Amino acid sequence: MKLIVGLGNPGKEYDKTRHNIGFMALDNYLGDVQFKTKDNYSIYEKEINGEKVMFLKPLTYMNDSGAAVRRVMDYYKIDLNDLLIIYDDMDFEVGKFKIKRTGSSAGHNGIKSIISYLRTEDFKRVRVGISKHNGNSIDFVLGRFSNEDSEKLKEVFSVINRIIEDFVKLDFNTLMNKYN
Repeated sequence: MKLIVGLGNPGKEYDKTRHNIGFMALDNYLGDVQFKTKDNYSIYEKEINGEKVMFLKPLTYMNDSGAAVRRVMDYYKIDLNDLLIIYDDMDFEVGKFKIKRTGSSAGHNGIKSIISYLRTEDFKRVRVGISKHNGNSIDFVLGRFSNEDSEKLKEVFSVINRIIEDFVKLDFNTLMNKYN
């Protein structure tokens, strides 16, 4: 069983904001499905290439995303090697992404929380660019994408859809070599 987590913040006021790129990526891949809401997360199950895949949206707000990730991993007994996190990254321009096996939080509070709850930096991730910003980071990540950036995201989401499919069937080194 695989677990693919899209990071974001719950609530209509955060829909389609830069910080919700993980939620947006899952919605783009899954289409209009009904996630089941549990204690501190929403979850959807789908079979891909004969393997059960759980899609998770933490409802804990970004700063405590690790609580929901840990809870689901424990409940479903998901191995750390079967976890993939999709999240926003200000180090990349919109339209760019990078797949990584491990790394620090680089200041991202959602990743910082997951590292804290999992007690390791060694989990797979897809960092999706939301552009560099020199002003107030909080206002920036909670802002919405321009029309031009939204068009670039359509292309990125198309690739992320393929990454999700390939995460299930390829070893991770092959996945990174294919897309990075």
